[in-house]
Amino acid sequence: MVSKRNRQTEAVFKAISDPTRREILSILRGRQQTVGQIAENFRMSRPAVSKHLRLLQSAGLVATRRRGTASLCSLDAKPLRVVNEWVKDYQAFWNDSLQGLRKYMEDEQ
Repeated sequence: MVSKRNRQTEAVFKAISDPTRREILSILRGRQQTVGQIAENFRMSRPAVSKHLRLLQSAGLVATRRRGTASLCSLDAKPLRVVNEWVKDYQAFWNDSLQGLRKYMEDEQ
């Protein structure tokens, strides 16, 4: 059975797997922007950018609110914590591997 947390984790990894979506997150890191302002940064149609934004919204990484006729988008980086946790698990492995390599190299000298 897949837990809610696992579904959220899968959604975040799917969202950041695409370079366009990662660029959108970088753009929003600076400040809130309208969909049109975000779309100006890409050589793709506005509906294509909107599709990327919907996927980011479904992962909880982008919040959108209406301001008049425009949609204002902002970054919510909290869901990215699952990526940090995942990397931390492997960081311990890498550290152990590097320490083992260092010991091996020192023993060989």
